[in-house]
Amino acid sequence: MKNQNSLAFPVSKDTRDAAENQIREQQKETRYDIRDFTIEYIIQKFQDGLFFVPKYQREFIWPQNHKERFIESIILGLPVPMMFLADLDDGRLEIVDGAQRIQTLEEFRNSDLKLKDLKILDSLKGFTYEDLPESQQRKFDTKALRIVVLEDATSANRRKEIFNRINTGSVKAKPSEVRRGDFESPFMQFVIRCASDAMFRKTCPVSKSLVSRREPEELVLRFFAYSDRYKVFKHDVYKFLDKYTEDLRDNFDKDKMESEFNQTMHFVNRHFPNGFAKTKNSSSTPRVRFEAIAVGTNLALRQNPNLTPGSLSWLDSEEFQFHTTTHASNSAPKLKKRVEFVRDMLLGK
Repeated sequence: MKNQNSLAFPVSKDTRDAAENQIREQQKETRYDIRDFTIEYIIQKFQDGLFFVPKYQREFIWPQNHKERFIESIILGLPVPMMFLADLDDGRLEIVDGAQRIQTLEEFRNSDLKLKDLKILDSLKGFTYEDLPESQQRKFDTKALRIVVLEDATSANRRKEIFNRINTGSVKAKPSEVRRGDFESPFMQFVIRCASDAMFRKTCPVSKSLVSRREPEELVLRFFAYSDRYKVFKHDVYKFLDKYTEDLRDNFDKDKMESEFNQTMHFVNRHFPNGFAKTKNSSSTPRVRFEAIAVGTNLALRQNPNLTPGSLSWLDSEEFQFHTTTHASNSAPKLKKRVEFVRDMLLGK
């Protein structure tokens, strides 16, 4: 019996033909074969540069327990997820998915990774690769891992899409990490450069682990996006930031945006005793606090570029604390209130 919806809304032959053509065209984008490489070979080719990590990938951020779990799986002979490489025109193989695992293999093989808390092989506590019996070292080196190798006809965009969809690592990619690959463009390069600015890093402390997860880039992007469009923001912050990034992909006022960014960073460094952080010795900066101060300051400077603020005692007020709590941080009304509160306080309204 046919579905009632299909009877009420029949798909025309032309629509089906168009769908068939699109599917066939997109299927041409992905061609691959499956190979088995030994761990020793994988590590050697990674060190030689034959296998390499592309720009859109994450930095090496697996925590100790994830590394140990992976190595334990290898030693036990348990199945591990396949890795994905892409065969490039120059003969090198781009690591589309598996950078975390390959770097962990290298770290362990070099005896730079000491096993501490294995779930099953607790007798290996304190072991490095060199401490393994020679027979187990040989088994480790010669163990073959299954690799999906994409043919060189696979486009760069398709490789990035595979990375974003598979993301088989145990540590899920953050939106800022995925966005770095999805929207590699002049605008994203500009954001990355701003996120490396010395004054920004000084006034906006970010922990080492979050730096590796692209948190500075996330904060800079929020600064620009909310400064320009906070009034039209609804509720889904990641879709909002994705659209903003796509809209400005190749067409943005670099000089104006860079000027506003620099003015805001210097203003905060000059007048705010703790910069964007809560305390002088903070090692991290809450996003909602950064948004409130950074965007609010920028809005105030747009109205008065020669602004000299009065008392900043409001930073310790209950009202400011209320506006910069994490509760409902993605709420449009709350975003509006916190940035406009800082703007108005700086302007003396």
